[in-house]
Amino acid sequence: MPRQTKQELDDEIINCAATLFARHGFKETSIQRIADAVGYSKTGLLHRYPSKKALQQAVLDGCVAEMRAISTAVADLPPGPSRDRETIEALVDLALRRPGFMALLLSILNSLDASDVAPYVAAIGDALSSAFASAPDDLARAVRIVGALGALAVAAVTCHDRPPSEVRPLLAAVSYDALGHPRPTAN
Repeated sequence: MPRQTKQELDDEIINCAATLFARHGFKETSIQRIADAVGYSKTGLLHRYPSKKALQQAVLDGCVAEMRAISTAVADLPPGPSRDRETIEALVDLALRRPGFMALLLSILNSLDASDVAPYVAAIGDALSSAFASAPDDLARAVRIVGALGALAVAAVTCHDRPPSEVRPLLAAVSYDALGHPRPTAN
């Protein structure tokens, strides 16, 4: 079996840390817990990330970067169902590639009172609002977007052992449906 590249190792650590941060919170997730989950020693993990704060920042920076990339990718599309579909499909790809990020995304959006992640919450919220072309005062739209993200995160976790090509269209459909757009009719 070929050895993982540095980038593959970092991606594995970041995704695993994101999952644990989402599940247990930043304060309750220890470096040892992350090291155990990725099969590293605590010392080995600290060699790659010198502190839990550095690892937390790498995870959050990665999550913000992913959301900004999605927002940028759909920026030229007009608001509406087509843009929402493209955004959802990009989020599905993210969920399949980095499932921990989707779980963390939802937990971050739910931790608005945590001052240490407030800048990340704002950046992720801005990127999501931009990607979905959502007005800040449109509560119904905001709830549908969070519902779509929640549906995607839960469905992706339950389908983790299935081939991505099999589940991708299903994940996109369930997430898109949560946005409340009518389904296209077949002629």
